[in-house]
Amino acid sequence: MIFNNNTAQKTAELLLEINAIKLNPKSPFTWASGWKSPIYCDNRITLSFPEVRKFLKDEFATNIVEKFGKPDVIAGVATGAIGIGLLVAEALDLPFVYVRPEAKKHGRQNQIEGYFEAGQSVVVVEDLISTGKSSLQAVEALNAGGANILGMAAIFTYGFDVASENFKNAGIELMTLSNYPTLLKTAIAKNYIAEEDHETLKIWSSNPSEWGI
Repeated sequence: MIFNNNTAQKTAELLLEINAIKLNPKSPFTWASGWKSPIYCDNRITLSFPEVRKFLKDEFATNIVEKFGKPDVIAGVATGAIGIGLLVAEALDLPFVYVRPEAKKHGRQNQIEGYFEAGQSVVVVEDLISTGKSSLQAVEALNAGGANILGMAAIFTYGFDVASENFKNAGIELMTLSNYPTLLKTAIAKNYIAEEDHETLKIWSSNPSEWGI
C-alpha cells in the first residue's frame, strides 16, 4: 500500500532524478541473490541530496502518524535505513534504534543497537522492499525484544507477490512512499525509458527470479 498517489509520483520522480533508481532493460544488473534485473535501486543515495532526504523525512513523519499513530520508537533496518530512519525519528522527536542482520559476534552481542523497553510501540523504517525477507528478520528481532510492532514504512517496493505473502504471513502492515507501477509510469512520462522497454520491465516484475535465465 502506498501512502498516496501524489507522494508516490513525486518520490519516483526524485529517485529517478538523482539516479537512485537505474533502469537498463538492455543490459541487466545482477542482484546479490543472483537474480537478473533490468532495474537497480540504491536509496542510500538519497541521503546525499538535502532536498530529497527532507522530502522523504517529512512524508514518512506525516504519514506514519496518520496511519499508525505516533509510536514510542522508530527502528531502522541496517544498513540501508539507518540514515533515513534516524531523520524520521528526529522529525517526530522520538528515540531511535537500528537492527542488524544478525547479532554481533563480540562485545555485548547486540542485534538491536540503541535503547528501547519491552512493550513500547515501534514503527520500522526500511529503504527498499524486494522479497521482504531481511526486513521481516528485523521485525522478528524486535519482537523477540518485546516490541509492539505497529507496522513498517519503506521508501520503495517492487511489489513482488512473494513479499506480499511474506508480510501477510508475518501479520505486518507495509506502507511505502512509492512502488514499481508508479515508477514505470513516471519513467515513461519523463522519458527515462523508451516505450518499447515498458513491456520488458512489466514482464520482469511478474517473474523476477526466472527472468533473464
